[in-house]
Amino acid sequence: MLAIALILVLALGAGALGGIVGTGSSLVLLPVLVVLYGPRMAVPMMGIAAVLANVARVMAWWRDIRWRPVVVYAATGAPAAVLGAHTLLTISPRIVDGFLGVFFLAMIPIRRIAATREWRIRLWHLAIAGAVVGFLTGLVLSTGPLSVPIFTGFGLSGGAFLGTEAASALLLYAATITTFGQFGVLTTGLVVRGLVIGVALMVGPFLTRRLVRTLRPRTYSALIDAVLVAAAAGMLLALVSG
Repeated sequence: MLAIALILVLALGAGALGGIVGTGSSLVLLPVLVVLYGPRMAVPMMGIAAVLANVARVMAWWRDIRWRPVVVYAATGAPAAVLGAHTLLTISPRIVDGFLGVFFLAMIPIRRIAATREWRIRLWHLAIAGAVVGFLTGLVLSTGPLSVPIFTGFGLSGGAFLGTEAASALLLYAATITTFGQFGVLTTGLVVRGLVIGVALMVGPFLTRRLVRTLRPRTYSALIDAVLVAAAAGMLLALVSG
């Protein structure tokens, strides 16, 4: 019971963070869930919660969504997410722990390089990026910091960015969750926990809409990097303690 209460408190904070910067919810919660349940349960559980969190962001920014990039990105991203989910369920959990930790740390310089060089993303680039991020989403789930420079590089910002990124991520998560269901991973207990966490995450985007319009780019970047470092530390701690 204490563990569930702690997760709910973290979920409320993670939902607020995700509502502000467009990512971070799963980065905050996934390491905790991995420690409590192991990666093969934690990733599907967080996937269910992430679906609800992105539904809330889509609802909050519905009028600002750019649907053409959503379709192009998800057309390759959804099948790749299925492949990533298959991979997750067929490799050692300890490998997943280590990969998650290294992956989160690697995203920090990748984000910095993308921002410094001001990469410009075209529509066809979204199809390639969708395939790469889709596979990683199925495998590690927490790929928001990678999708941020992709959609901002496409020229989106504010509500258009938050809504478009959320709609795209929602399709990738749906493909991932469907794969987990086909493997019989989605037990009743896992689904219930995922839904409870997801409901807590849904509150954040509606509470933080005003802050989105006033957030400075440096603060935004620092928040993402801090979350990545904390998430990586949590995953590597799980690897060592396991």
